[in-house]
Amino acid sequence: MFDFAHPTYLYLLAAIPLFVLLFMAARISRRAKLRRFGRPDVVARQMPDTSRYTPAVKLTLQMIALAALVIVLARPRAGAKEEQETSAGIEVMIAFDVSNSMLASSTDRPDGVPRLDRARLLLEKLVDRLDNDKVGLVIFAGQSKMQLPLTSDFYTAKMYLNELNPGLITYQGTSIAEAIKMSMNGFSPAEDMHKAIILITDSEDHEGEAIEAAKLAAENGIQIDVIGLGTEGGAILPGFTDSQGQPVVTKLNENLARDIAAAGDGIYVNGASPAALSDLTSQLDKLQKSEFRTISYKAGAEQFPTFAAIALLFLLIDIFVVDRKISWLRGITFFTKDEK
Repeated sequence: MFDFAHPTYLYLLAAIPLFVLLFMAARISRRAKLRRFGRPDVVARQMPDTSRYTPAVKLTLQMIALAALVIVLARPRAGAKEEQETSAGIEVMIAFDVSNSMLASSTDRPDGVPRLDRARLLLEKLVDRLDNDKVGLVIFAGQSKMQLPLTSDFYTAKMYLNELNPGLITYQGTSIAEAIKMSMNGFSPAEDMHKAIILITDSEDHEGEAIEAAKLAAENGIQIDVIGLGTEGGAILPGFTDSQGQPVVTKLNENLARDIAAAGDGIYVNGASPAALSDLTSQLDKLQKSEFRTISYKAGAEQFPTFAAIALLFLLIDIFVVDRKISWLRGITFFTKDEK
């Protein structure tokens, strides 16, 4: 059996006929220009080293190499077999605050690490500890958005974390309740699956109802753990002023963060604490892991090295094929009869 890991790359093969047509058009244009100087057979004698065939030969070599490289990108596989894999874990939705206040310093120092950067670093390390769990990502400010549905592809999850910024949400502010509700909707319907929401925020809730949303989650068997970013002393929000032209100071509402965690049967940790990650991991480990996926997939032997070797071979041949006539072929005229 033969298949491709990334078959969409095969559409690039459509470029090969286009290159051939462009080559033919260029050759026709060249002949038309040569006719302006006289009869083709007479003009040809003035260019004894010019070959009629090597341009086409070089094009053929280059197109074969190009086709092989496209197939390499598509990752051909052969000898596939069916395999089964069963994993056990929990479902974790990360509710990530991307409001403007997350651009402020995470410490009392104005030049401290921004809350957004500290949050990304914490979550990248957390994702590395999730093992066989599934993880999803909801971003929120004044409104919420499902950024990444539940997946076991942690590499992709970390890529999404690196791209988070306030520009992803048009309506600013902070609505924690909406973020919790959207996170709840992102879980699978399986009732025997243990679920947790990790809320990472500075807890400047502008809309209210966060406690009620956390209680609703707990009633549905969903644990809510909160990571607080910033300090209660506050930090100046760079580039923002209030209606009176004064710098905006944003503070961590630690009391609200603790109340949300308590209502959600989870724990609160301060993101600046050295033990934050360990405490959070320990809390998640208390949730019983369930078997949640049996995957049938094809693990085929990779064939792209063969096509890579073909591409390299034809490119090397192309390098040694020159445009002028080859010395040992000078006396041979293809497709025409010698005039005596």
